[in-house]
Amino acid sequence: MATLPKRANGTTGRYLYALVPAGQDRHYGSLGIDGGRVYTIAESDVAAVVSDVPNQKIRPQRRHFAAHQAVLKKLAQDDGAVLPMSFGVISNGSKAVRKILSRNREAVVEQLQLVSGKVEMGLRVTWDVPNIFEYLVNTHLELRTARDRLLRTDRIPTQDEKIEIGRLFENILTSDRDLHAGKVEKALALQCHAIKRNKCRDEREVMNLACLVGRNNIKRFESAVFDAARLFDDNFAFDYNGPWAPHNFVEIDVNL
Repeated sequence: MATLPKRANGTTGRYLYALVPAGQDRHYGSLGIDGGRVYTIAESDVAAVVSDVPNQKIRPQRRHFAAHQAVLKKLAQDDGAVLPMSFGVISNGSKAVRKILSRNREAVVEQLQLVSGKVEMGLRVTWDVPNIFEYLVNTHLELRTARDRLLRTDRIPTQDEKIEIGRLFENILTSDRDLHAGKVEKALALQCHAIKRNKCRDEREVMNLACLVGRNNIKRFESAVFDAARLFDDNFAFDYNGPWAPHNFVEIDVNL
C-alpha cells in the first residue's frame, strides 16, 4: 500500500484516499472524512482521490476508518485501476498533491498498469471445531502420542515438557496451514493473477488469503472457492469477501 509522510501545518489539507489514472475530473459525493466531498486532483496522466480536511491530525477513530474504507469501496466498484493509500495520509494542499504526482509519475503509472482491471478478493478459512488442540491431537498420531506420554494423569508434567508439547503443537499447526493453503491456492490459481498469504490472526484461522482477480472474473473466482471448499470436510469453514481495492498488491515508495 502506498504511503506518504503527513503534511506540514497549513490552513486546509488534502486527505489522500487513492491514486488513479487521470481523466475527466471526478466527484464521488460526500463520502469522505467528516462528510467531506471526495474528488480528484490530476497531474498529467495520474490523479489523487482526495477530500479537504482541517489543519489537524486525523484521529484513528472508527468513523474515520469507515469513511476511508467507504471511499475505497466506491473506487473498487469503478472500472479503473486504484492504488489505495494508507489511512491518515494528508498533503498540504492541491499544489503539493500535484507536485507529489509529478515526482512519482513513473512509479505510479507502473503500479496502475499492474492492477488495471483487477480487484482484491479476500478468502478466510477457519477450523470450525470446539478445540483446535484436541482436533490436532485426534488427527495427528505424533501429537497424540506425545500428549499421552508427557501429560499423563498420574504425574505432574514439568515446565520443559509443557514447552515441548506446545512447540510440537505449533509445528503441526504451521505445517497443516501450509498444506491446506497450498491446496486452496492450487484450486484458485487459474482465476487469480496473484495470491498473497496474510498472517493468521488466531489459532483457529487456517489461512487468510488476498487474491488479485480480474473484475470480469469475480463469478468464476467465487465458483472456484466453492470447488476448493469441497476438498475439505465439515471441520473447515470458508468465508470470502470483496471486491476491494488491491491493498495487498500495491507496493510503491512515494518520493517527495
